[in-house]
Amino acid sequence: MTTSSFETKLNDFKHYLKKMKSYEEAVGLIYWDMRTGAPRKGIATRSEVVGELSGELFKMSVSDEMGAFLDYFASPEVNDRLDPLYRKIVSECRKEYDRSKKIPPKRYQEYVVLTSQSEAAWEAAKEQADFAGFQPYLEKIVDMNLEFIDLWGYKGHKYNTLLDMYEPGMTVEKLDQVFGALREKVVPLLTAIQSSPHKPDTSFLKQEFDKEKQKRFSLYILEQMGYDFEAGRLDETVHPFATGLNPGDVRITTRYLPDDVNSALFGTIHEGGHALYEQNISPDLIGTPLCTGTSMGIHESQSRFWENMIGRSRPFWTQYYGKLQNNYPGQFDHVAMEDFYRATNEVKPSLIRIEADELTYNLHIMVRYEIEKALFSGSVKVADLPEIWNEKYRDYLGVVPAHNGEGVLQDVHWSGGAFGYFPSYALGNMYAAQIMRTLRQDLDLDALIREGNLHPIKDWLTDKIYRHGKSLTPTEIITQVTGEELNPDYLVDYLREKYSDIYRL
Repeated sequence: MTTSSFETKLNDFKHYLKKMKSYEEAVGLIYWDMRTGAPRKGIATRSEVVGELSGELFKMSVSDEMGAFLDYFASPEVNDRLDPLYRKIVSECRKEYDRSKKIPPKRYQEYVVLTSQSEAAWEAAKEQADFAGFQPYLEKIVDMNLEFIDLWGYKGHKYNTLLDMYEPGMTVEKLDQVFGALREKVVPLLTAIQSSPHKPDTSFLKQEFDKEKQKRFSLYILEQMGYDFEAGRLDETVHPFATGLNPGDVRITTRYLPDDVNSALFGTIHEGGHALYEQNISPDLIGTPLCTGTSMGIHESQSRFWENMIGRSRPFWTQYYGKLQNNYPGQFDHVAMEDFYRATNEVKPSLIRIEADELTYNLHIMVRYEIEKALFSGSVKVADLPEIWNEKYRDYLGVVPAHNGEGVLQDVHWSGGAFGYFPSYALGNMYAAQIMRTLRQDLDLDALIREGNLHPIKDWLTDKIYRHGKSLTPTEIITQVTGEELNPDYLVDYLREKYSDIYRL
């Protein structure tokens, strides 16, 4: 093997990967358009376009050409000549190749078309609280996922295969243990809070808030966080999300409610946390499969960290409450900052996950986790979901949805086939608390937030997490940053300290 033949093969491989990323970016842009304003009558045809492009991308990922590249770079003498970055890229491509090769390309394309159409059907069904209208789509999606799991293979629980796609190495056995330990400590804290006579007044949060003013303040806070508007934009949608097309184009969306000052603001901060991750991935990774977050759990750790551990902190409102008052003249003039801080951290079992407080949020995730686990074990059917959902909400949170729009239809994830994703949110809370503990050892976190100097925080996170993209595994990231693997005790300690103060326990 000559040096020139190795370099030629490597350059060909880089070009092939870049072409795949181009298809991926095009598909991502179409998805963003479909969820932010594409005419409803065009959705069916647009879904076919997404299916066609995704089908081509899928074919490239399992092509003979890709197989030849991977075989070539797998040989010991060639692999030793690769730098560590490209050894990781080859390993990542091999994992995807081996998994995807088992699914017929035509079947995959059918699945992409189905999920594209399903998201539009979900949006209409949610609006009308019509589960029956959405049920046929969901049944097909679940059936196809079960079909794919059988093709991919699985160890232990079938759901493990789906979990691994979002959080590599995560299993039902691990989650049962972690969630069980968390629930055991969170529920007594929730009981103590509900018994406390020192409950915050939240009445002033429910007023009429001008949409343009909400947007203006959301944009201001994003700027304070260090979100690069030359590499992104903020739009409106039914269910907030972030789309990282490349580090130079990371778009986020939010939802403005006319009678809620918090929904759009904290939704924007949450998606802004995702965006900071994607905008600050090393330029060296652009055009490769590593130019994305390492896992959804680590990704959610950043959105939850910025939304809750910074955005809902006392130091944050010490700095920004005056700006909020100025943004809504006359609406908070007689509300003290401390009262506003306590109100934004009210603990109250609720129906809607994205509006849940930090404490009960994890219970919302456990409901979804248990439902998904049951779906893929075959112990429940899609038709049973509304009833099971309502029962679990009654058992876990003591509340029952009045209709399916605020119940089983509230999340977009299942319509896109994202089973195995929800646990990432709770894992993200745990990662975030653990990362914050280490961050406090290096920076005076509260002082920086109080001063409105958030950029050193972003820079620290960029150095420790963001720049690595997917070149490190979730376990490598959390171990490298904190010195130990995932430990839920840090989240419990954080919640206990914060809410004992707010509720004077």
